[in-house]
Amino acid sequence: MDYFIHPTAEVSPKSKIGQGTKIWHYSQIRENVEIGQNCIIGKNVYIDNRVTIGDNCKIQNNSNIYGNAIIEEGVFIGPNSILTNDKNPRAISLNGHLKNAEDWAKGLIVIRKGASLGAATVVLPDIEIGKYAMIGAGSLVSKNIAPFSLAYGNPVEIKGKVDKSGKITERES
Repeated sequence: MDYFIHPTAEVSPKSKIGQGTKIWHYSQIRENVEIGQNCIIGKNVYIDNRVTIGDNCKIQNNSNIYGNAIIEEGVFIGPNSILTNDKNPRAISLNGHLKNAEDWAKGLIVIRKGASLGAATVVLPDIEIGKYAMIGAGSLVSKNIAPFSLAYGNPVEIKGKVDKSGKITERES
């Protein structure tokens, strides 16, 4: 075992954890999760089933990544961020019964290589965030974001362009 799991973390034996990855205090990793090499999963992070995380990612404290998300390599997810999975959530079905896992219509979120989400970002389902895009803190991502875009707000708006290092190269007027 060439990874570290803090004793308070709950990691399903049906998940795959890459070499060099660190999973910190009180985090929960569900079944059918794949986490790449050299990742840092911060304190109190929840990663739902059917999530794939590439190599060299950082998911900061208190973030929630719900099912059907694909996070490519080198992605940063700031603290208290949420990747959602259902545009029409309901606890009960039309007949009044509590919904189970099969009743959910889970959408897909894809975060491409090198993208960054600032603290407290919320991403709705059926969204793609392009390579090296940078999303500002507190944003609500409700539409696709092109590669190398600087975007922020509620709802998110494109405000400029960034390079691979995150430096602003162009601002929208």
